[in-house]
Amino acid sequence: MTEGVDARLTRAQERYEQAVFGGDAKHLDEAERDLTALDADAALARGRLLHARFLGSGSEDAAELPLFERAAQLYRELGDARGEGESLFWVGTVHQVIRQDQAAADPAFARARELATEAGDELTLSYVLRHLCFGEQAAGRVDAARELLTESTRLRRNLSFTPGVAANLIGLADLAASGGDRDAARQLLDEAAELAAGSGAYGVGQWVEEARDELSLA
Repeated sequence: MTEGVDARLTRAQERYEQAVFGGDAKHLDEAERDLTALDADAALARGRLLHARFLGSGSEDAAELPLFERAAQLYRELGDARGEGESLFWVGTVHQVIRQDQAAADPAFARARELATEAGDELTLSYVLRHLCFGEQAAGRVDAARELLTESTRLRRNLSFTPGVAANLIGLADLAASGGDRDAARQLLDEAAELAAGSGAYGVGQWVEEARDELSLA
């Protein structure tokens, strides 16, 4: 979303008036692209809101997946690799997190990874790698999971995405604890707690405390 909503709507109105009153219809295609981009942005944003509601309630809204799929389709039509990659990440997340269907999530994550890399979208790539880690961990491939989450964390540090770094450190602590390195796990959780508190990420801070209890590291 690189341009304001108001600017694109205003331009569409201007193109309409140029065509109807000025007899110049050559910019209507440009106006259509603006509105398609708005539709894509709105679908993606609305889908994210529904996902946030799911995280709070645990109840899936049937509209969430179609919104992300529509956003991906519209961005694809626009040739917007960044938008398509982000949307496909969310498609994969619905399958993985809500529906517990890793096989359905994998193709979306794989394509999202390709597109985010192509577009230089390191934030989306960090999310994709994080969720690919979850899939590897569930399959028992701990080394691969750690490698993916470590790279996701590196990207997030470079972007100064501090709450995201804290969230990833919780996952790395879980991997460390599962490998028997409880001291490393405790240190990772301590850093995660510090970063969460310093960035106002109180929800992540709660996750840290929950992880301490689950891993018996309190």
